[in-house]
Amino acid sequence: MAKELLRFENVTKAYSVTPVINNLSFSVYKGEILGLLGPNGSGKTTTIRLTNGVIYPDTGRITLDGYDPVTQGDEVRQRCGVLTESAGLYEHLTALDNLLFFAELYEVDAPKQRAVELLTDFGLAAVAEKKVQTFSTGMKKRLGIAKALLHRPQVLFLDEPTTGLDPEGTRDLLNYIKKLNQKEQVTILIATHLLKQVQDLCHRFLFLHQGGLLEAGTFAELETKYLRSISLQVETDLEVGENEFAGYRIIGREPGVLRFQLNGKAEIPLLLKEILQSAAVYSVVIDGRNLETLYFKVREAKE
Repeated sequence: MAKELLRFENVTKAYSVTPVINNLSFSVYKGEILGLLGPNGSGKTTTIRLTNGVIYPDTGRITLDGYDPVTQGDEVRQRCGVLTESAGLYEHLTALDNLLFFAELYEVDAPKQRAVELLTDFGLAAVAEKKVQTFSTGMKKRLGIAKALLHRPQVLFLDEPTTGLDPEGTRDLLNYIKKLNQKEQVTILIATHLLKQVQDLCHRFLFLHQGGLLEAGTFAELETKYLRSISLQVETDLEVGENEFAGYRIIGREPGVLRFQLNGKAEIPLLLKEILQSAAVYSVVIDGRNLETLYFKVREAKE
């Protein structure tokens, strides 16, 4: 089993009398990409700030690689890299000078070599001497991640990393994140409310709601637990005049397509076996099989 790298134990945090984090407990394991998901105001950014020792919990305990952010903040921050929505770059400096400046703050060994390496990895070598103010939003995001990786952190926190990006820029950035995780085994936490964007990227998901943990698991685990009834779209030559076939309810039809209501994925092969005895099957799609649907199913079940 992978090593536990980050742990929250019954953590609470309030501003004045307003609770922001409510009895939150979870673990993050080395080398995983974890989606920290929920709407605005659910506690995602506060969770990141607590982990890095920027703010302290009112109750509970946090450890990162065995260190406590409250009493060992410097040790924790040495092991963390953070990209916020703004990226925190100096617009009047070049990309290379930005990295060299922060490399000095982080006391990075061989700073220029490390900066050039990261600019190359993130496709920015050709614009290393250009000022950041001339960069697109996507280029700034990539440079922001490069900045966060200068000191080779164990954990990278990305807070709404795709905000302001067009679809192509979003795709490119998510691909960079995936390659980074595969190449360097950096543990990555992505805090976002854009569930569809990270569905195929994250190994596991944590759903936050009003500062508490609503649910956690892999996509497969959440699907098995919460998608008890599914709608299956089958492209087939089968012709059926009634509203059921072989005991399976038909809830929709159009030329060449039948839509069935099933009591879970286990019934799919059984239905297809019945259809194939009479007609060809060209494609099968589970309707609404996505992270957003799962999130609302979880909300319904928990409320």
